[in-house]
Amino acid sequence: MSPIRITYKLARRLAVTVVGSTVLLLGIVMIVIPGPAVVFIPIGLTILGLEFAWARSWLKRLRETISSSGSKGRGKRAEQHRQRHLES
Repeated sequence: MSPIRITYKLARRLAVTVVGSTVLLLGIVMIVIPGPAVVFIPIGLTILGLEFAWARSWLKRLRETISSSGSKGRGKRAEQHRQRHLES
């Protein structure tokens, strides 16, 4: 491989690491302080997922957790809605 190709790959990996880590850390900080942490954390993991398999794995697990908790909540809300309409 040419030295330019190696330099490009290293620079890209470094840029992805710095930007992704910064966004992810901002999201983690926003859990404590007011801010859209639920937006920043997945964005940071997506950026890091461009270069790192562990970030893709975490993002997949996060999506599955959100999806399963959302479907449970929808079922519960639908049942509460049915009960309210039956009572009235």
